[in-house]
Amino acid sequence: MLTASTSFRFWNRRSSRLLPFKAAEIMVKQQHQKVEHPFSRLQIELDRLIRETKPGERLLSEPQLARQLGVSRATLREGMRTFEAQGWIRRKQGVGTFVVGETKVIESGLEVLESIERLANRSGLTVSMGDLLVSEKQADPVEAENLNVQVGCSLVQISRVIYADERPVAYLVDILPPDILTEQELSAGFTGSVLDFLQKRGDPVLDRSFTEIQAVPATAAIARSLEIQRGDVLLLFTARLIDSAEWVIDYSLSYFLPGYFRFHVIRRIENKGSRY
Repeated sequence: MLTASTSFRFWNRRSSRLLPFKAAEIMVKQQHQKVEHPFSRLQIELDRLIRETKPGERLLSEPQLARQLGVSRATLREGMRTFEAQGWIRRKQGVGTFVVGETKVIESGLEVLESIERLANRSGLTVSMGDLLVSEKQADPVEAENLNVQVGCSLVQISRVIYADERPVAYLVDILPPDILTEQELSAGFTGSVLDFLQKRGDPVLDRSFTEIQAVPATAAIARSLEIQRGDVLLLFTARLIDSAEWVIDYSLSYFLPGYFRFHVIRRIENKGSRY
C-alpha cells in the first residue's frame, strides 16, 4: 500500500545508482529539453508567425524564413509539416506558403462505411471532384491478389482529387473489374464516390469493406495533386469492397490529408462477468 511517505527511486544508468523520484524527474526534464529545445523553439516561432499572419496571406519564402528563424531549410520544412498536417498552412509548389483560415474538419467513426461526400455534408462542407481520370490497366500481382483475379487481366482504374471548400483534401483511386463499372457509366452522374454510385445503382448488393489504415509519405504525383510537398504524411485507407455474394468488387486506395479529417473508433469492452 502507498502512503504519503512512500519513497520512489529510479535507476540512473550513467552513475549506476538509485535516484529519488524528484531528482530523476528533473534529470529527465533536463535531458528532454537538451534534445528538443531547438526544434521546440522553431515550433513556437512558427506558431506565433502563423497566428500573426492573416488568412490568405503568403509567408516569406523558404530561404528568407529559414534565415529569419536561424535554422536550415531542411529543419524548417520539417517544422512546417506539422502545421500543414493540422490545416493551418497550405504550401503550393512554385508559388509559396499561405496561411489558411479556420477550417472545418470532416469527422467520422469508422464503424460504418460512408463516402466523403456524405461525411462532408454532415460537417457543413461543400465537396466537389477534381479532374477524373479513368483508364484501363492490367492487374499487377497486388491488385490480382486483392481482387481474386489473374495477373494481367483487364481492370478499370478511377483516379480523382476530392475538394472540400475548394481545397484538395483527398486523392482517391478505385480499381475494379470492367464488368462492375464501365467508363460509359461514369460519364453520367458520377460525382466522385464509387460507393455512392454502386449503392444508388443497387447492383451488386454491397455487404462490407475490409480496410487497412496506415500513415504514408506522399509520392511526387500525389503531392502535386493535393498541392503539398513530396514526403508529407498522409492517411492511407487500403480497402476491399465485398458484395453479398462474397466477391471482392473494388480495391481502393484513399489518401487523406490529416488536418482535414478526424477519424475515431468506438470499441466495445468485453464483459466476462465477475470472477467471484
